[in-house]
Amino acid sequence: MVEKERPILSVDDLSVSFRTYGGRVQAVRGVSFDLYKGETLAIVGESGSGKSVTIKAILGVLPKNGRIDAGSILYNGEDLAKFREKDFHKIRGKKISLVFQDPFSSLNPIMIVGKQITEALTLSLGMDKDKAKARALELLHAVGIPDPETRFYQYPFQLSGGMRQRIVIAIALASDPEILICDEPTTALDVTIQARILDLIKEIKAQRKLSIIFITHDLGVVANMADRIAVMYAGKIVEMGTSEDIFYRPAHPYTWALLSSIPDLDTKEELVSIPGSPPNMISPPKGDAFAVRNKYALELDFEEEPPMFRISDTHFAATWLLHPNAPKVEMPEILAERIRRYAEEKLANAR
Repeated sequence: MVEKERPILSVDDLSVSFRTYGGRVQAVRGVSFDLYKGETLAIVGESGSGKSVTIKAILGVLPKNGRIDAGSILYNGEDLAKFREKDFHKIRGKKISLVFQDPFSSLNPIMIVGKQITEALTLSLGMDKDKAKARALELLHAVGIPDPETRFYQYPFQLSGGMRQRIVIAIALASDPEILICDEPTTALDVTIQARILDLIKEIKAQRKLSIIFITHDLGVVANMADRIAVMYAGKIVEMGTSEDIFYRPAHPYTWALLSSIPDLDTKEELVSIPGSPPNMISPPKGDAFAVRNKYALELDFEEEPPMFRISDTHFAATWLLHPNAPKVEMPEILAERIRRYAEEKLANAR
């Protein structure tokens, strides 16, 4: 477990909205979390849950129709929520770097990859041409690119998807950041390459003592790399805990649904899907936003929003099922069986 000190990044009660012709979209609603030195925090949820909007607010790259309505984003004592564009020049791409979802669209197709790395070095660190090239070759080697001297002069289209993603990671690491944000970095890759990129990110984190925020819609992707996990739904964090808390002791019905929907190759279980659709965030529903899709919902869920209940020192969930007076409800049997099997496998491997 990561030693808890003063957080390197602290998001408190963050709310973000967008002006549209249809009305004001409440994309992020009162999100709070801390990120510690050397920690990987995964933020998980369906498309539209507010994950990427939260990250855009941190980086100061919200579109023109977006704004931070409330809350703070403290980084090294400075509130990024109050920064102007010029203020972000000393933070974005230097202290906090981003690895994009699609490596092909995030690289310049008509510029050799070496030039794209050296540009990051000359612009952010002021290196001269020769030092920047030497550093770029070091970075290519560090991210596992074979024959860096040759790859330096190649164009993105000459590289595989996995290679391109490694180049994007090298560019993100060029300024030696403290925080690396990975926004669905393996979505466009096949399963084998995906695993290699995840291993690479874990290795780089350990070597550089990086703090990582990992954005994904797939809980299975972060099973072996996240220290803590925040589960988001309808612009809110509905469950937060260590990786063990979320995978072995999930408490929110939405987390149950996400875990149950992960394909399990060891069994012949049918794939489970989450019924219904996410709510319209122009007019979020009264009470618990997940209630209409939740077969375990109580009458109270449709009337009043649940608070974040404390389950342990590390584990919290916003569901009325945790209220002392709530009826006892067990997680789905398909998920309970999986957890029992995973726990047995973990115990066997530890012996």
